[in-house]
Amino acid sequence: MPSSRSVLQLFEDIAENISRIEGYTAGYDALKFSEDGMCQDAVQHCLLRLSEAARLLGDGAIKYAPDIPWRDIRGIGNRLRHEYQKVETALIWRVVEKDLSPLKQAVSEALKQLRG
Repeated sequence: MPSSRSVLQLFEDIAENISRIEGYTAGYDALKFSEDGMCQDAVQHCLLRLSEAARLLGDGAIKYAPDIPWRDIRGIGNRLRHEYQKVETALIWRVVEKDLSPLKQAVSEALKQLRG
C-alpha cells in the first residue's frame, strides 16, 4: 500500500463512494437506472474509485473486514476499466441493490475499529 494513503483514509474513501452511490440512486429501481445514463456513469465512476481503494488496502481489507469478497470488488474495477463495453447495466444495478449494503456495514465496523 502506498504510504501516502492510510488504511483509515482508504476505508473512508470506500464509505464516501458508497454514500455517493446511495445518493445518486435514491428512489431508483432497475428500470429507472437503466434509462439514466448519467446516473450509470456516476455509479460506475464511484465503483471504480471504491475498487481502487480496495486494491490499495491489500491485506488491510481482509484484516478489518474478512467477510467481504475483496477480490470481487477489485475485479469489478478491472472490468469497468478494461472491459467497459461488456459491462451490463443489470450487473451494475445488482451490485447497487445487493452488494453495497453488506459492504457499507463492514466498512462502518472497520472504521469504528480504526478510529478506536
